[in-house]
Amino acid sequence: MPEPSLAVSLAPRRPADDAKDGSGKSQGQVDAAAAKDASKAQIKITPKGGTTDAGISTDAVQVTVSDGELTSVKMTTEKGTPVEGSISSDKKTWKPNSQLERSTKYKVVAEAKDDKGRKATENSSFSTVSPANSFIGAFTPEDGSTVGVGMPVSINFNKPIKDRKAVQSHLEVTSSSGQKVVGHWFGDQRLDFRPQDYWKANSQVTLKMNLDGVEGAPGIKGVQNKTINFKIGHAQVSTVDAKTHKMTVTRDGQVVKTIPISAGSPSNPTYNGKMVISEKFKETRMDGSTVGFSKADGKGEYDIKDVPHAMRLSTSGTFIHGNYWGSGVFGVANTSHGCVGLEDKQGADDPNTPGSWFFSNSILGDVVEVKNSDDKTIAPDNGLNGWNMDWNQWVQGSATGS
Repeated sequence: MPEPSLAVSLAPRRPADDAKDGSGKSQGQVDAAAAKDASKAQIKITPKGGTTDAGISTDAVQVTVSDGELTSVKMTTEKGTPVEGSISSDKKTWKPNSQLERSTKYKVVAEAKDDKGRKATENSSFSTVSPANSFIGAFTPEDGSTVGVGMPVSINFNKPIKDRKAVQSHLEVTSSSGQKVVGHWFGDQRLDFRPQDYWKANSQVTLKMNLDGVEGAPGIKGVQNKTINFKIGHAQVSTVDAKTHKMTVTRDGQVVKTIPISAGSPSNPTYNGKMVISEKFKETRMDGSTVGFSKADGKGEYDIKDVPHAMRLSTSGTFIHGNYWGSGVFGVANTSHGCVGLEDKQGADDPNTPGSWFFSNSILGDVVEVKNSDDKTIAPDNGLNGWNMDWNQWVQGSATGS
């Protein structure tokens, strides 16, 4: 006996029936409504999420918005420490107020609204560059300082720079005097800038460092964006004549004082050349063993714990300083281990001594020029003494030609 057949009716499915929300609307209808209500404000956070070598300057992190305005930006470290920042007056950008830390993870959460008040949110998590993968440049002179006409802009990098052109092209030194300023590399970690002749007195000099993200060597990036301004004060050049045992102090073209001195002895003559005062100490210790003057037992040929009114002229240890132990030698004989000595009193508290006067009337960047000594001219990189290199040779040491 045949089995009865079963008739099954299969109706076609309609896309609108695939998914519905509680109101009976389809997913497509829900998506369309959400898109219609979405904020037009578009937030962009730099650096993008996941970056592991972000810069640390205040320009390295930025939040911007288009078609809207920022309402809130919160930046914290991985440990929750807040980073203060500021939204611009037009509410279009945000930046941190201070430099970030290296090797640190940060999170940024930004909120904005469009012209209809609709809210938008964006976030980014990133890590800053590590000390091992970054370089910095220590610069002289300091921001806001007043220095003499001989003070170069000197930058010492904490890591060797392989791409000198890339680094130098992101450094700019200008003078209000209009003098052309050129950089010169002393090796791969020091870059000095100076004009052909001494700076003009009473001019303003600006150093712009735009090194953040600049690759100085493979995998090694800069982290600094800074502007440094300093003033050139008086034009003071003091000429030491080792033969006559006298120093003539000239300021702004006028001789202001002649001082008896004692330069380096015949066995330890003072360098010739133009030397820039780079440090000043009211009192300092001078130990001969630290600069190659040692006795058989290893102790210094001299060790004076309270040298008064000392001013550094070279990295190797040349100073012009007060001398309270060399009675009767000033203006008469050269007796030192290479320094220039001026008569002074122990304790550095007598304002009437030649040593005290010169100390009080000198600033960092003033020039002391030694002549008629039996030694060679000081090397241009021994201290801040690039003035002892002729201009053509100086320009040849630039990685950019300027």
